Amino acid sequence: MFRLMFYSPRIAPNTGNAIRMVAATGCELHLVQPLGFDLSEPKLRRAGLDYHDLASVTVHDDLPAAWRVLMPARVYAFTAHAAASFADIAYEPGDVLMFGPEPTGLDDETLADPHITARVRIPMLAGRRSLNLSNAAAVAAYEAWRQHGFTGAV
Repeated sequence: MFRLMFYSPRIAPNTGNAIRMVAATGCELHLVQPLGFDLSEPKLRRAGLDYHDLASVTVHDDLPAAWRVLMPARVYAFTAHAAASFADIAYEPGDVLMFGPEPTGLDDETLADPHITARVRIPMLAGRRSLNLSNAAAVAAYEAWRQHGFTGAV
């Protein structure tokens, strides 16, 4: 299945929503520290409802630690500053869909990481800064899963 990476997420309910989404899709969620919250926060638990036991969530100490676990893989960094659309990618199981912290997104140094295969964007109307992190991750995960016929879905 596909792997979502949240690099230094800041808002607990966004991560809680993503936990619920990965439980529903079979994706993995990889959280890269530092986190802007404690994983036991009530807001995170409430947003994830009772899906925590059904979700694959891994916390990494830093980006190099995450790369050691996730490589080799194709990594798509989602950024509003990319030219390529996420919908133009032919996703493969094992791909990493990488998202940056709220509200800034991935910084230039992280985007320059040699592990990143490509930068991609989710189209939006002009003048809009970005989508909510959990919404962007859901849009990306469902597109990748759709391309593979929603394998395992009922």
